[in-house]
Amino acid sequence: MEKKTIIIGHKNPDTDSICSAIVYAYFKEQTEKKTFEPARAGELNEETGFVLNYFGAEVPRLIKNVKTQVKDIEFRRTKGVDRGISIKRAWNLMKELDVPTLPVVNSKGGLEGIITVKDIASSYMNIYDNSTLSKANTKYENILDTLEAELITGDAQKYFNKGKVLIAAANPDIMEQYISEGDLVILGNRYESQLCAIEMGAACIVVCAGADASKTIKKLAQANNTTVMTTPNDTFAAAGLINQSMPISFFMTSENLITFSEDDYLDDIKEIMASVRHRYFPVLDKTGKYKGMISRRNLLGAKGKNIILVDHNEKIQAAEGVESANILEIIDHHRLGTISTAGPVYFRNQPLGCTSTIIYQMFKEKNIDVPPQMAGLMCSAIISDTLLFRSPTCTDIDKEAGLSLAKKAGINIEEYANKMFAAASNLKNKTDEQIFKQDYKRFTLGKINIGIGQISSLNEDELSDIKDRLVPYMSDILKDIEEDMIFLMLTNILEQKTRLICVGNGAGKLACESFRVAAESLTENEVLELPGVVSRKKQLVPALTSGAQAML
Repeated sequence: MEKKTIIIGHKNPDTDSICSAIVYAYFKEQTEKKTFEPARAGELNEETGFVLNYFGAEVPRLIKNVKTQVKDIEFRRTKGVDRGISIKRAWNLMKELDVPTLPVVNSKGGLEGIITVKDIASSYMNIYDNSTLSKANTKYENILDTLEAELITGDAQKYFNKGKVLIAAANPDIMEQYISEGDLVILGNRYESQLCAIEMGAACIVVCAGADASKTIKKLAQANNTTVMTTPNDTFAAAGLINQSMPISFFMTSENLITFSEDDYLDDIKEIMASVRHRYFPVLDKTGKYKGMISRRNLLGAKGKNIILVDHNEKIQAAEGVESANILEIIDHHRLGTISTAGPVYFRNQPLGCTSTIIYQMFKEKNIDVPPQMAGLMCSAIISDTLLFRSPTCTDIDKEAGLSLAKKAGINIEEYANKMFAAASNLKNKTDEQIFKQDYKRFTLGKINIGIGQISSLNEDELSDIKDRLVPYMSDILKDIEEDMIFLMLTNILEQKTRLICVGNGAGKLACESFRVAAESLTENEVLELPGVVSRKKQLVPALTSGAQAML
């Protein structure tokens, strides 16, 4: 089965993160003819929701965790067997497939139990009385198959489910004392013995050594509803083989089964596997249907999900479990972060204002036509990341790409950008948490972990209101998160300035040191006015990094 590749951006995704995932998935499918799925690591913000709706793009699936799951690795797709098959057939299948365990499934694919080599061995070693074959409700079809017998009279689909099994080794007078109604009698080609068994009400007679039954015996057997079969095996061999015809349902384990779901994480099932002595475990899908068998061996060297990272390369910003994923590519425009890979990967990182600009370059390099929808998504990402070419992160390449894509998408870039920014500014009905986390990223500055959120708006009054709401909220949550300091950029797009809220021990001091302003510049609530600062990536993070180093 082909393993799909997930293309995913960072937590708390912005428009570039989402649009880049969607467009790059389209690009990869055009160039490689494989399956690529765009995904998101967090909830959409208002701006991105507007963009996807405007261009009729589907919202990518939410994947917050990319840890390795059972469905990500190769496990044995052993076909399930019916509960009615014989022990002998089960044993032969085990040898043929080289497996010690067979799953028992019903007609709808549901798991009913498992049969193991140990179960089959127990069926031989344990002492059973001569009525075990009937207690197991054994089908005549199984007996015929096990003894390689031919049916003379009777119905192979019926069951032996009443009497005992015995060998007719004595003369008829003595046999009459042992044979009861419903018994199965193994005998030779002696007419008298066959006649006696039928007259005593035997349910079945097995004629050994390939001998046939006479016309009289056949007629009497039919009249008395006695099943007659003939086997090439001698009496000793037939007696030894016949218990192998019992159905596996009589021996299989059907209660307290240890099963795993395709969605279970490998880290979790390893502990369970280590605590029991089973070698193979059934795997079920979401509906409870059987999918295959997994063993400890399948976990050795298992590769995680195939993923491509866009718009980030820092572990702290990536979906949970990224360290166990099989990272194939990274497409980004940020500083080099802390993502590590097991082997070489395709890593394209350029000092541009937007990841979508890089992807647009890749379209041109491969001479692939950009459909209007994809053009609209990439143009939106560039508008968002460069604040319509106002951000200091914006390059001539970004602007050229944005204008070209706007033309392909059939939009007036100025009018469309105003609608986008207006949608992003619609924060009235959002909670403090939703506002703070809608564009929030975590960074590591040496030994300091920080978080930086950003709200961009065209409305100065709205930004002032957010400041009054978010200062106490940020102070409250700091004690419950891993970050040492948190910052929130309230960016006025039109006036090209940012109010920076600084929360955490030393956060205000770090901000002042980073931008080389006096401590008195901080307001009472530790808010710093930063004229001309609008970019988290190019202006704020580098400044804080330098400031943190200077304070060591």
